[in-house]
Formats: sequence, structure tokens, C-alpha cells
Amino acid sequence: MPASYTFDVLCSLDGYGSFGPEGDWGGYWGKQGPEFLAHRAEQYAAEMQLVLGAATFRMFRKFLGALSRDSEASDPVNTRMKFQPTTVISSTLDEPLDWPDVQVARGDAVEIVTELKRQSERPLRSHGSLMLNNALLNAGLVDYLQVAMFPVLTGRTGTGAIFAAVQDFDLELVSERVFDGRIVELTYRPTAHLSSGG
Repeated sequence: MPASYTFDVLCSLDGYGSFGPEGDWGGYWGKQGPEFLAHRAEQYAAEMQLVLGAATFRMFRKFLGALSRDSEASDPVNTRMKFQPTTVISSTLDEPLDWPDVQVARGDAVEIVTELKRQSERPLRSHGSLMLNNALLNAGLVDYLQVAMFPVLTGRTGTGAIFAAVQDFDLELVSERVFDGRIVELTYRPTAHLSSGG
């Protein structure tokens, strides 16, 4: 049975994954809380294979590069993300990458992830990596779409429109949770929308 693939993304209510240089929100838009962070730490403690695009991996290197195994006590979410087995799909990164347990896969992302799903003994999970995951969603390779929505609108400063390049999809709600009374996590099973031909 193929490994499942989860596209995991954090966003503002209006669908942006980050904010531009004029924004002053800070990490998690300043809205994270203990329930949400404990949940994320638990998610990233599970066995998985991370799949990232080059831009997200470069961001990981910049912001998580100094973390060591000892950092888990103070920053369990990012430390666990850094030390997961990771595949980076890129034609521009050169190895070695100075990153624990990482391999670069070159070529067509759809073909690479199709093969990863066939071969992996662990579930596959990707955080962010919008261009990559929009393409994989359109190709029917995303089994679960997990969206953590933060209570902010970033119409002026928002960047990274999450679903700017996706086709039409019907979404079956698999789970819904609210953390810290303000962050809503929705997990969906996407299916390409079949037009009625009208």
C-alpha cells in the first residue's frame, strides 16, 4: 500500500502563508499558544519522511540551522522537524547540505513523490513548500491537506497565497480541532472536482 502524503500548512484566515517585510507579526503571527505548540511537537515526534521544496529548505537552514538535539527541551517543534529524515526536491541545491539525514532528489517532483509513496515505509509529510505541494495536489498525490488557520487577516502584508496555483477540489473533512481558543486546524481529504459540464 502506498505511503500517505500530508501537505501541512499554516496560514492567515485570508489564505496567506507568510507576510512581507513591512509586516510586524512575528512567528506564528504572534498567535501561538501552549496547546497548539504541544500538538505540533507531538505531530513531529511521529515517524515520517519529510518532503520539502528548495525554497522551504533554505528557510529551514536559515532559521533552524543552529538547533542541536539538545534544543528539543526549549524548541521541540523545530528541533523535531530538523532531525526528521528529509527529502529535498531541487535542481539548484548542491550536496553536502550540512543537515542531518537529508537527501536531494533531482527531477520531476510528481515522478519523485510517486516513487516515494511507492517505496517509503513511513508516512510522507510536507510543511509549506507551496509550489511543490500545489503541483502535487493538482497531480492527485496529496492524501491529506492539513491547514492550521490563525486568527489574522493579512490583506496588506500577506505573501505566499497558499492555493494560488491549484485546480478545483472537493474537500472531505477528516478532522477539526481548535487550539488555545483561537487556532483552527482542519484536515481534509482532497478530490479533484469533476465539472457537471454546465
